[in-house]
Amino acid sequence: MSYDLIDLNPHPLVRALDKPAEEFTKADIMTYVRSAGIRMINLRYVAGDGRLKKLNFVINSAAHLDRILSMGERVDGSSLFTAISADSSDLYVMPRYRTAFLNPFTEEPTLDLLCSFFDADGQPLSSAPEQIVRAAQSSLRRRTGATMEALGELEYYIFSEVDSIYPIVEQRGYHESHPFSKWGVIRREAMMHIASIGGQIKYGHAEVGNIVHDGVEMVQGEIEFLPVPVEDAADQLVLAKWVLREVAYRNGLEVSFAPKIIVGQAGSGLHVHTRLVRDGRNLLTTPDGLSDDALRVIAGFLDSAPSLTAFGNTVPTSYLRLVPHQEAPTNICWGDRNRSVLVRVPLGWNGIGASMGQSANPGEPAESFTAPVCDPQTVELRSGDGSAHVHLYLAAMTVAAAHGLTDPGALEAARAWYVDRDASQVEGLAQLPDSCARSAEALSAHRARYEQDGVFPPEVIDATIRTLRAYGDDRLSERLYGDAGALNALVREHLHCG
Repeated sequence: MSYDLIDLNPHPLVRALDKPAEEFTKADIMTYVRSAGIRMINLRYVAGDGRLKKLNFVINSAAHLDRILSMGERVDGSSLFTAISADSSDLYVMPRYRTAFLNPFTEEPTLDLLCSFFDADGQPLSSAPEQIVRAAQSSLRRRTGATMEALGELEYYIFSEVDSIYPIVEQRGYHESHPFSKWGVIRREAMMHIASIGGQIKYGHAEVGNIVHDGVEMVQGEIEFLPVPVEDAADQLVLAKWVLREVAYRNGLEVSFAPKIIVGQAGSGLHVHTRLVRDGRNLLTTPDGLSDDALRVIAGFLDSAPSLTAFGNTVPTSYLRLVPHQEAPTNICWGDRNRSVLVRVPLGWNGIGASMGQSANPGEPAESFTAPVCDPQTVELRSGDGSAHVHLYLAAMTVAAAHGLTDPGALEAARAWYVDRDASQVEGLAQLPDSCARSAEALSAHRARYEQDGVFPPEVIDATIRTLRAYGDDRLSERLYGDAGALNALVREHLHCG
């Protein structure tokens, strides 16, 4: 086993079992339970609302543990999914061994496992979020021979009393360090826990948003992940939200992923970077730059952009963030290194890493600067926010990529949507929806592409449309303009969305 995998891996089970998590077996789990003195098992799963649920077990015996791991358990599906009726509601949850992790928050040694849902016939539940994202990946693979990798940029705010020593400067928090930036200790603790439960973290930092309002200090942070298969990317974002909430709560603090806290101040997005991979190679690049496949993926995102908001911008306050002349996009277009566009192609290394490394470290030999196994170039979709139903959003993005990759007109469309300046200054660009109501209309218009290959069951699309329409938020910004009390009430209502 490689030095990298064991000695530097923060996952206790990986070190103890001397193997990567994707190779964990039932026997491995039982061995670890005995050796580590585990007393409890938690089965966890993401339900229809996108939140992480939990079922607790005290381990009574080896036979009891074997039964849990072999058979899972029954749950009431009607309480977890709106489309399941109470008169036939039983579902099974079955643990996925590769997701096992040591719970970092319990007093008694506890092992947690993520689960998949199965129906009464033992078939995967087609409406379960983890199954939808898996189906989207399978459809993409069948149609293109490639798989989607993704990473999320998870932004959030922490609320606390105002610190009169080294006061924060509003809208000037980007990459600031302590003591001018607050609550980095929360971010660092959360990052260590996320890594210990299997999350693949790229880095964390202070974000732009610094707000002082009514005696409360709100500071924005971000944790960004590494690209992993889209199914794993969804799981690690949901787990990361759970960890951040737990760490903040245990420190007497409140954390929010809400898309907007104060109108006119930076909101919290969920930017998602993607890669298209086949046989370990990133298909988004060629030696000369972006590939045609990259342009097709971009076209798929842009053509699907209005309906993607149904999964990535799910509450009325999402559309207080998606307003002109702020960093959140409103125009449907793309560009290179351009933060005013909807789809951004971020700066890549293009083989210059070694030359920069040698320039910064003149005594270092050239051979010590190793190139990544897979080209790190990504394509970033910037519309999503902290209200996103993460599994459905990443599944929908995968569907959108497949749509672009198989659309004969995608290359021409991508070239037409390119913008090389501030997108707000370009006339004639199509716009994202401005409310949940308009987002529901867009999803209704595009539903056939999401339902293709059975990826999104019709009942999930129907439920999403109903939920969005129920907010009744058409022309909301106009109706609430100047009404600070109503705006504050709306923000508070959706403060803990997602």
